[in-house]
Amino acid sequence: MSKIVSKDIPLAEITLRKYEKPSTQDARELTKKICLSIGLLQPGDSRDVIVDILHVLVKSQKPLTSKEVEDLAIKLRKQHKLPLKGIASSNIRRQLKRLKNMFLIESIQNNYRITENESLHTIFEEKIKKYYLQSILDRVHEYFNALK
Repeated sequence: MSKIVSKDIPLAEITLRKYEKPSTQDARELTKKICLSIGLLQPGDSRDVIVDILHVLVKSQKPLTSKEVEDLAIKLRKQHKLPLKGIASSNIRRQLKRLKNMFLIESIQNNYRITENESLHTIFEEKIKKYYLQSILDRVHEYFNALK
């Protein structure tokens, strides 16, 4: 009987992609590029409701319930004449959890908002780049050093 040593489950992961410099002022398109750039959305993915969820939260002046996020995301998709794919309540909650796991949003008493009402740029610098990405890079570095 073989003994399982490791399940090889990552403690953290991030996908980074580099695109052309921003060439549009369209806020939804810029939000989509952010989601693509940090792996929240896959290239060519037709289920891009996460873009609308993040966009709604960035534009909101107050914390929103998951139902309010859902309703505003549906409204935004209709405005942009996009198919209403991925807008089930369960998927909205799953996408909110993904945004929360990336430190982009936080929940306070079942309401969601951009983390500490900061700009996305500040969140990227302080939470993702300095903390999340750096901890991943440090661990990869440890593996390279261990294999001398």
